[in-house]
Amino acid sequence: MELMDLLKALILGLVEGLTEFAPVSSTGHMIIVDDMWLKSEEFLGKYPANTFKIVIQLGSILAVVVVFWQRFVDLLGLNRLMNKEIPAHKERLKLSQVIVGLIPAGVFGVLFEDFIDEYLFSTETVLVGLLLGAILMIVADRYASKNPAAKTVDQITYKQALSVGFIQCFSLWPGFSRSGATISGGVLMGMSHRAAADFTFIMAVPIMAGASFLSLLKNWQYFSIEALPFFVIGFISAFIFALISIKFFLKLIDRIKLTPFAVYRIVLVVIIFVFFL
Repeated sequence: MELMDLLKALILGLVEGLTEFAPVSSTGHMIIVDDMWLKSEEFLGKYPANTFKIVIQLGSILAVVVVFWQRFVDLLGLNRLMNKEIPAHKERLKLSQVIVGLIPAGVFGVLFEDFIDEYLFSTETVLVGLLLGAILMIVADRYASKNPAAKTVDQITYKQALSVGFIQCFSLWPGFSRSGATISGGVLMGMSHRAAADFTFIMAVPIMAGASFLSLLKNWQYFSIEALPFFVIGFISAFIFALISIKFFLKLIDRIKLTPFAVYRIVLVVIIFVFFL
C-alpha cells in the first residue's frame, strides 16, 4: 500500500469528520473534494470506494456517541443499570420524540433513493444545495425567537420534533446539509440554537448508523486485509476530527448562530463556480 493512498485516506477522513456535523454538508464537501482535487474514485479503484466512505462515516458516528453517551444511556433507559436515578418530574428528551423526528426523512429517503443517487450526486447539484441551505439558515437566524420555548433539548415537544423531521427531508439533497436543515428547522419551530443542535446530533446517530449498517451488508464482500490499513486510517481520522468539530461547534452555536456558516457556504459556491466550473 502506497503512502499517498494512506495520506488521501487521512484527508478524506478529515473532511468527513470536520464537516459531518457542522451545517456545511459533509456529503457536499466529499463530492467537491473528490471532483476538484483527490479524484478519489480513481485511486479507490484499488479499494472498495463505497465501503471506505461508510467506514469513515462510522468514525463520525462514534464521535457523537462519545460526546452524548450520557444522553443515549438516558434515552435507552439504562440509568438503573448504572445506579443513576432521574426524578420522575424532571423534563427530559424521550426516545419516542427522536423516533418521531426520524420518520419523515426515513420515508422520503426510501421513496426517492434511486432518484437521488442517479441525479443529485454531482458538483453542480451540490452547489445548488449549498446555496439553498445557506438561505434557509439565514432565514432561521432572522426569524429566531428571542425567547425560545425550548431552551434545552429536554423541553422540545412532539410537534417540534415532527416539524424538524419534515424539514430534515431537505437534507436528502446533497449539499443542503442534515445539520443545517434540522438546526434551522428547530430554530424556526421555537428551539434555541443549542437545543436544535443537540437534537440534530442525537437524531443523526440512528439514521446514520442504520444507513451505514445496510450499506455494509451490501458491501461486506469487498473488505480485504490489504485495504485494512486504509480503512483504519480513514476511520480514526474521521473520529478524531468529528470529535473536535462537535465540541467546538456546541460551544459556539448559541453565540455565533448559523449565519457565519451560511456565508461560508455562499463564498464556497462562488469560488467553485468561478474558478472550477
